[in-house]
Parts: sequence; C-alpha cells; structure tokens
Amino acid sequence: MTTSSTKRSRPFRSLVNRLLENGVLPTKRMIILLGCGAAVAAAGSLAGLGYALFWMYNALLLLASIADWYTMPRAKKIAAVRRLPEQTDIGQELTVSIELENHSGQPILFRLRDDLPISFDRPEAVEGILKQKYEMVSYTTRGNERGLFTLSYLYLRYQGKIRLWEKQAKIPCEQKIKVYPDLTAVRGYLQSLQDSLIVDGKKILLRTRSGTEFHAIREYVQDDDPRYINWSASARSRRLMTNQYRPEQGKVLTILLDCGRMMGVELEGKTKLDLTIESALTLAAVALKQGDQVALLAFSHEIKTYVPPGRGLAHLHTLVEAVYDLQSDFVESNPLQALEYLHRQQKRRSLIVLFSDMENYLLEDQLGAYLWRLRRSHLLLLLSLADPLLHEWSRTETKDSRLAYIKALAQRFWLDRKAFQQKMIGAGIQVLDIPADQLTLTVVNSYLDIKSREAL
Repeated sequence: MTTSSTKRSRPFRSLVNRLLENGVLPTKRMIILLGCGAAVAAAGSLAGLGYALFWMYNALLLLASIADWYTMPRAKKIAAVRRLPEQTDIGQELTVSIELENHSGQPILFRLRDDLPISFDRPEAVEGILKQKYEMVSYTTRGNERGLFTLSYLYLRYQGKIRLWEKQAKIPCEQKIKVYPDLTAVRGYLQSLQDSLIVDGKKILLRTRSGTEFHAIREYVQDDDPRYINWSASARSRRLMTNQYRPEQGKVLTILLDCGRMMGVELEGKTKLDLTIESALTLAAVALKQGDQVALLAFSHEIKTYVPPGRGLAHLHTLVEAVYDLQSDFVESNPLQALEYLHRQQKRRSLIVLFSDMENYLLEDQLGAYLWRLRRSHLLLLLSLADPLLHEWSRTETKDSRLAYIKALAQRFWLDRKAFQQKMIGAGIQVLDIPADQLTLTVVNSYLDIKSREAL
C-alpha cells in the first residue's frame, strides 16, 4: 500500500517552514567571528595551544549565541499591517506604508521585504531600528502591468541584542490592488474647464458650436457666427450676446476592443492593447461629457465582456472596471463574431469604433461584406495601430538582394493596407491606420468631427 505524495512530503514542508519561513540565520557579525576563531586557532597552534584556544573561543561564542537567542524577541511579539491604496495607474509611483508593532519591550534591528508581484518594481529592503511600540515605515514601487494583484505576506528579519543571529518571520497580510490603465488624459479632460480639448499637451479641436439643440447664451467673442447673435439678450445686458448651440445629445457610441494575439505586440514599451484601452477610455470620457451614451464590447475568439450603453460620468467608472484587467489572448481574434453579437444586443443606431489590428481586417474574408451590410444601420470607424517596423523596412536602402526582398515584401504589405482602406472608404466606412503616439488624438478628433457634422 502506497502513501500519497502529500503525506510523504509533509516532513519536507515542515522543514521548509522551519528554515525559510521561521528559521534562524547567522548575521554578518557571526560569520566574521567564526572566521576570527579560525585565525585564533591557527595562531594558537604555532604556540602549541591550538586545541585549547579553539575550544575556549568556540565555547565563548556558543555562550554568546545562547544569550543572543534568549534575548531575541518571539515572533508573536511583532506584528505588521500594510496600508496601500485600492488602485493605482500603470507606471505611476506608489507609496506603500507598513505599520510595525513591537510588544517585546526592547529595541529591534529589522529588515523588511514585501510580497510584491513580479510585474512591480522591487525596491531595496526596508531597514531600521524599531524603538517604539508603534512605528511607520514606507517604500515606493510601481506597477508595470494592468490587472488585479494580490500581496499576501510580509517577510521580516530581526536580530537580538548581541546581533549574532537573526530570525525570519512570514507575516500573513493579504491585500489586493488594482492597476488601472494610464488615465492621465481622461483625468486631464474631465478636470479641464477650457473650451478646448487638450490631449498630450495638444489642443486638438474646439468643442463644436454647431448643432440644432440650444445650449446657452454667452458673451459674443471674436470669430463667433454673427447669425447667432441674440439681440434681445444683448439689449438687456448692454453687451453683445450670442446663442450657443450643440449637437443633439443622447447618441450612442459603441467601443469594440480586440484582445486577440496581435494586440499583445509591444509598441513603445506598452502593448497595443494597453494603448487602445487608454485611447478608448479617453474617447468614452469625451462622449459621456458630451451627453452621449457609451457601450463597450471586448472580444478575442470569444466575447470577453460587454457593457450596455450608459450615460453620465458614473458610467465611466463602470467602463474602467470592465477593461482594467483585460489581457490579450494567444489566439486569433474573431471580429465578425463580435459584430454579430453586438448586432443582436444593440438595435439602436450608433457610432461603432473598432480598435483592432490591420492584419485582422485583411485576414478575415467575410468581414468586409458584413461591414458593408452593417453600415446601413450604424456608422463605422475602424482603427489600427500602424506598424513602425513595416514603415521602416519599406523605406530602407536596398544594399543587397536580401534587403531588396525584405523591402519589396514590406511595400507589398503596405499597399495591401492602403487598398483595404480605399475599399472601405468607398463603401462609406472610415479606416484609420495611425501611429501609436497619435491614436488618442486622432480618435477623439474623429468623434468630435462626426458630432459637429451631425453625421450620427
């Protein structure tokens, strides 16, 4: 009769617990003293007192070690509580505070490390002397990937009064933190009180004054349309006043996010999916503040998440919670399936903005025909991140036959992308192949242009 592997490994798990989690380790001072003991024994051997000095020295070191162990506080006398925010932005510096409690009644020299996820920056261990009963220490780090992460333990090492040995303890302290996409552009727009939209430090488009819905009466400024002057309000205030109009509110914007294999490719230190999520959330913030409704659908080879249309800035938090932990799947995406699912879920006319990769548009044979039918009931905008490597290879110098072959292939791929764009534009579907640093700028500008033209 055999025993299970769990029963057989129990003694080994206990050994690991003793050595790695609650073990006692020699300090640098102890190692130096052991080395000095060897030197003392060697010097004593020259005088014929090698064994006597050896045993005497080690006996004194043993007595010092026993005294050090005796003065070393028990692990139950030390407690730690971690304090960290519930969420942070990707790449943003984060301060984590740890409150240490010392119930031993004596100063304790300690070193502390946190159980950080592998995607976080790993700072140096926090060191110090715990003199008071309560003391706060802190360190800084940053999360480099989006998602929900768990910090389970705090690893503490502390020494006795003589500092020959140090004990290590594994303190359970489970907490979760959400790492959101970079929401700098979103917050900057929502906090802005200007009449212009600023993205990445660029004034991209004045908020439209055209439209059919009356919005407000304000003072006339240069470049306003004279036809909108309100003469009655001007007479009452003795200042030239003008009517302000805006496009009709309550339209529906639907954002589709491709989470397939191609969206996991890195560009400028971030994946394509990271860049598209940041741009999509900025677009959503602009649309919600304009009074429109926003829906969101994320997909790869299957539907990952769907958020029905909603309005108001509170809905933006729902969108952020739905997409902050999205990851690209190592499979080919199926945009046709996503569009069919959306057509069943949403019958109302909307602006559909699809963030994907140009290769997916080219490889999906039935996508073009389905988009042609879908444009009758929806307004479509297809977005893709331009491939900088393809652009570089298409312009390289042909120094030999190998480079000439690579350049010919790159130019062929580039022509295929342009041909698809022209085909879709001829069908009334806008397709944009945009560099990564211009994605947010372009997609928000396109949305505001559509609003100003009352095209939706």
